[in-house]
Amino acid sequence: MNIGCLLSGILSLAPRLVLIFMWFFSDQAQDAIEGIFIPILGFLFLPFTTMAYILVWNPQSGVSGSAWIIVIGGLLFDIGTYALSRYANRLKIQSSPKENEAT
Repeated sequence: MNIGCLLSGILSLAPRLVLIFMWFFSDQAQDAIEGIFIPILGFLFLPFTTMAYILVWNPQSGVSGSAWIIVIGGLLFDIGTYALSRYANRLKIQSSPKENEAT
């Protein structure tokens, strides 16, 4: 088993599970992001960014100042997980033609 695929799978599943628990057991997630469209998009495409935004959101001022650094860190982590999965898939695709030629 390729460690890149395993790591990519864990990184893609873990923040989504945390977001589900945050929505069920905390009111902060519902207060920080109103509506239904943006939370669903965040859950599907940018889970670390969404989670970071919810964690640093303040009821009085929202997200401001140095808290944006944490949100940007979540965005970079999301981009990193997508890059890792793409890299792992690229390695898998490159090894496939060699296996086909041998048979």
